[in-house]
Amino acid sequence: MSAFDALVRPALVRISAPEGGYDPHGDPFWGTGFFIAPGWVLTCAHVVAKGGSAVWREEPAVGITWEGGRTTGRVVLAKPRPATPDQELASWDFPDLALVRVDGAEHADCVRLSERPPTTPSRVSLHGWALQTGEPGVRDVEGEAFGAVGKALLVRDAVFIEGCSGGPVVDLGRGAVIGVIKGRGDGEGAVVPLTSLRELHDVSEAPVLHDALRAHDRHHRRRASRPGHSWTAAQTALWSPTARGVSPRRRAQLYGHFAELPPPDGPGEVMSLVDAVKRRVLHPDYQAVLETDARTWRDGVGRLHELPAGPGRLDGTDLGLDAVLLYAAHVARHVTDRYGEEAGPAGLTGLVDWIAGESGEAHPAVHEEITALLAPGPPPAAAVPARKAGARADVRVEVDPVPYSTPPRYAWRVMLLFDGRTVSPLSGDDTGVTRDRLRETLRGPLADALGLGDSGDHLAAVEAVLPRELFDEPLDTWRLSPDDEPFGERSLPLGQRRAVVVRDRYRSHHPPSPEWRRRWRGSESGPLRAVPLRAEVLTQGAEGHAPQLRRETRMAAFIRLDAAADGSVPVYCGPAGGGDGQRAMEAALAAGHPIALWRHSAREHTDCADFHKRAGMFLDGVRGAEGLHRPVRTLRRMRADDAEAGPEERSEHAWAEDLAVLYDPPDRPPYEVPLQGPPLLGEGER
Repeated sequence: MSAFDALVRPALVRISAPEGGYDPHGDPFWGTGFFIAPGWVLTCAHVVAKGGSAVWREEPAVGITWEGGRTTGRVVLAKPRPATPDQELASWDFPDLALVRVDGAEHADCVRLSERPPTTPSRVSLHGWALQTGEPGVRDVEGEAFGAVGKALLVRDAVFIEGCSGGPVVDLGRGAVIGVIKGRGDGEGAVVPLTSLRELHDVSEAPVLHDALRAHDRHHRRRASRPGHSWTAAQTALWSPTARGVSPRRRAQLYGHFAELPPPDGPGEVMSLVDAVKRRVLHPDYQAVLETDARTWRDGVGRLHELPAGPGRLDGTDLGLDAVLLYAAHVARHVTDRYGEEAGPAGLTGLVDWIAGESGEAHPAVHEEITALLAPGPPPAAAVPARKAGARADVRVEVDPVPYSTPPRYAWRVMLLFDGRTVSPLSGDDTGVTRDRLRETLRGPLADALGLGDSGDHLAAVEAVLPRELFDEPLDTWRLSPDDEPFGERSLPLGQRRAVVVRDRYRSHHPPSPEWRRRWRGSESGPLRAVPLRAEVLTQGAEGHAPQLRRETRMAAFIRLDAAADGSVPVYCGPAGGGDGQRAMEAALAAGHPIALWRHSAREHTDCADFHKRAGMFLDGVRGAEGLHRPVRTLRRMRADDAEAGPEERSEHAWAEDLAVLYDPPDRPPYEVPLQGPPLLGEGER
């Protein structure tokens, strides 16, 4: 056996029906799994599904056999999983993973999990149980991970044998598990990359996966400090004798300290610290090239510990070591700021002491910053030049009509927008979907993107860049959680929790006009003043639009809106995605107006006079463009509260029902920047 074969085998488990069997007429052998931490087994969802409804009811229905003994386990996380225990899925889509809680295995050996996306090509070894000779036996084979299709990592030159599904795939160059065997095809096999494990974080509100990963890191920190054969020792053997930087032993120790901290709130919280470190050690204008769905503090190290040496670094220090130690110090400061100097978690002291002991090898300037970050009290401003207030990034959603499609279809793309100017694509579909499917289609990509954009208490805004016929799409009412999820912050409509605005897709394709730039400068400085989007409302009575008045033409609206003072905000009590409202909105856009308010509801409104009066009073209280978002969000919440209470008389917030906001600065992102598809698995920074 190779060094890694010998390390994997004690952690490898055979999964079957429990002793005695739930299905006495079936095959008791289901497949393979492996310990990722004492008491925690990872496998494929389709493997444990062979146990039927008892598995999905979280009964101790999974038989676990390994070198250390035999016991039963309960499936606590799985994706996908049947909607009801008795349902049978016709197919097992990615990630096809299940986490099994195993009692009586507190001393089991565990594999070492990679904290980085897999890179290709790479030599790998695959491990699993099989029935080649009629009796269960362990199989260890080698192959090459050579690419990716969708969410699958592809492996060739290895024979995938039935029963090995759920077994680990080890990167032989890095000495860590990078995936889980899923199945076989024509001459190659499909592997679930370990990065897909992060999808299990969202299956349960309880921090189940965090608990398992923290147990994993504690386990390897203990093993790394002992003499003898271990994953850390085997990884160290792969290092060059002259290698410097973040050694496997250092990473094992650091991850063990991270395991004692409360987990981050989301990927944006981790990546904002990673970005700060890279701006310090690489370039002040650094922006992420490849996004990572980072869910643990250790994930941030995976983006840093193999940074290449920078130009002009002749002092012998290692850029990766500088970056990781500075990142660890930022994590310590971040956790301290969150909980306070006196209320910090018990494990924080151990992390601070470890960083202080290791930072002597960092570049002197980096060592000075680390010392300032770790010092009690607020750090000097010079020690945190790269940390930014606010959300890490906003989320930009672009929707385009697909030409000549019947019925009409809309292509979409979701991306991050850094500092209002740098775009990082995440996901999209150029084939498009019909309008009625936009909400359901975008729910998952939007949730993922917002997780990357949010940072701590600071929430990313949503900019929807739409064709004009979709201006009345009720984006502010969209919920990202399932409709049956209990009331909570995740179940709030988008517009009640964060800024949600509309931008004009047509205008974004062209250089900003002088009128647009001038009006934006006026809106930025303020004050804001309401101007009717359509002239009819100027003489309108309480019964709605007066039919005896001549409808304002688009050109007449343009002339009037073009003459409006800078800082004017067109307002309208009806929809703007069609008919009179759309023609007037086109006139407002042609006149350069960057902000507008209207109602996206198409039903007949009889309160337009009140709407325009109250919209004017509302805008009088807003100093400038940047001050608009919070009051709008508050209005939406108050309106929702009135609707839930069901008052008998008209509420003072009723005018804000179905309120939509055009917020369209001319300076972001640059119109000439070509959009690119999301990066493939394993591409990007090395």
